Amino acid sequence: MSLRFLCDAYVLYLGHTSRREAGSLYPKALIFIRGQEPDIRKQTGEALRDLQKGISLGPPFSRPMPTVAAGAHELRIRGKTTAIRVFYFVKSPEAIVVFHAFQKQTQKTPTQELTLGRQRLTEVLHGNV
Repeated sequence: MSLRFLCDAYVLYLGHTSRREAGSLYPKALIFIRGQEPDIRKQTGEALRDLQKGISLGPPFSRPMPTVAAGAHELRIRGKTTAIRVFYFVKSPEAIVVFHAFQKQTQKTPTQELTLGRQRLTEVLHGNV
C-alpha cells in the first residue's frame, strides 16, 4: 500500500500540490495510524510529507534507531492524551518506508516493538508484504 494514500489528505490541507513517489507503508502501521486521534494523524501526515520533501527532521521530532536497523528512524508524535512512535526507513530521497507504529507507554522502547520493527522492515524491503 502506498504511503501516498496516507499523506495526500494532508497535502491539500497544507496547500501543497506537488506529489513525489512516497515509498511503502506496512498495512498494520497504516491501520494503527488511522485509528489515532485526529491531531496525531495530522502530525504524522505532516511529518511524513516533510520527509518526502527532503526536510531532515531532527530531535525532538525524529531520531535514528540503530537498534532496529542501520538507516531506521522513529517519528515521535505526541497528542493530547497519548504518544506514538512511527518507525521509518529512508530508502532514497524520494521514497520512505513506514514499517511500524505503536503507542508509547514506557520511557524505553520495549524489546518486542524493536523486534517487530526489524521483522516488518525486512518484510517490506524484500517485498513480502
